[in-house]
Amino acid sequence: MLGLVGLALATALFAWNGIGPVIAAFAAAGLGILWASHFVSMVVNARAWQILVPSRRRGSLTFFLWAVWLREAVNGLLPVARIGGEVVSARLLMRHGLRTAKAVASLVVDMTVSLVSQFMFTLLGLVLLLMRGVDGGTATDIGLGLLAMVPLGGGIVIVQRFGLFTFLARLFRALFGDRFDVLVGGAEPLDRAVRRLYRRRAALIACFLWQLLGWAAGAGEIWLALRFLGHRANLVDALIIEAAIQALSSGAFVVPGAIGVQEGGFLAIGGLVGLTPELALALALARRARDIIVFLPALLFWQFSAGKRALTSA
Repeated sequence: MLGLVGLALATALFAWNGIGPVIAAFAAAGLGILWASHFVSMVVNARAWQILVPSRRRGSLTFFLWAVWLREAVNGLLPVARIGGEVVSARLLMRHGLRTAKAVASLVVDMTVSLVSQFMFTLLGLVLLLMRGVDGGTATDIGLGLLAMVPLGGGIVIVQRFGLFTFLARLFRALFGDRFDVLVGGAEPLDRAVRRLYRRRAALIACFLWQLLGWAAGAGEIWLALRFLGHRANLVDALIIEAAIQALSSGAFVVPGAIGVQEGGFLAIGGLVGLTPELALALALARRARDIIVFLPALLFWQFSAGKRALTSA
């Protein structure tokens, strides 16, 4: 239902600002828009995740690239509240030979570090927006949203350090019996694995820095897309747009694909950095096209592989 509401909002935004001019601006980019293909960002994020896993049997960078590609494809194109991709990628690591506790723990810590790095990236975007001379009211709204994330992020880290999965096991046992333990192999081993990862400080710092580089690569995609759309934006404006859009998309995790929310974000933030409504929505359309072009093949290959395994086991 939220997806339908978001779709209606996105449609209304395109209709209100004129579908014809938006399509014309998007079509002007041609096949050049494919250069903003998200590949560099996925490679960087794959390296960030790979670093967290102890070297023994952790898999190659190519394997982690596939795991990140599939994770983002599931979260980006399916109605899974941006968590289904994590479940799928964790199962992929387990099939690759990584023990359940290590696979899930690495994913949980990677997600937590991602929250911290995204917070810092969004904070950087806010500072650059203020330096650009945006009105104080808009900056205050964004700043208050960032402040609201601080206790949430801190609470997530504290709960993980003191037994997140033991707490979840108690909750899920009350709701679903022993299914949680069957799925993850027991709560206490997971908590121990998470704590061990947090003790690897060098790996945590490296993961954080690689993820920051991944966010910056996303800004590069925005810059390239704007260039092909005919707008000579600078990298600072691209970084501001990417920081705001990623924060909005994460906040709207219950809306499939953040549809409607993302388009409204491009329209609002694009206006702050000098984009016309038509160009801002053409950029939003380019991001949607990128998601389909990049993520749909991963979903199709995943389903083909799953079906083949099912037929083989039968």
